Amino acid sequence: MIIKIFGKKINDEQDFHDQLAKALKVEEFYGRNLDALWDLLSSSIDRPLHLVWFDYLESKCKLGKKFDEIISILDRVKSQDEKFLWDEKFTYSLK
Repeated sequence: MIIKIFGKKINDEQDFHDQLAKALKVEEFYGRNLDALWDLLSSSIDRPLHLVWFDYLESKCKLGKKFDEIISILDRVKSQDEKFLWDEKFTYSLK
């Protein structure tokens, strides 16, 4: 599955979480915070999953430190899947 996040529509952290929840169809149970992001991506979503973050530089400017924290979680999930040697993994790209 490929999900798309659009940086031009992100003005704050909540916008990121809202887009993600909608793309993954988890609006009802997703906690919309960084802990929930880890929980969701590390164990609650079927793989393969590729997240594409378009216009990420706009998000980076608007989110500041929160952008780095989100990317850190994405990296941790990706590393976890690689460590487990899963064929179907979480991956992401910034465009």
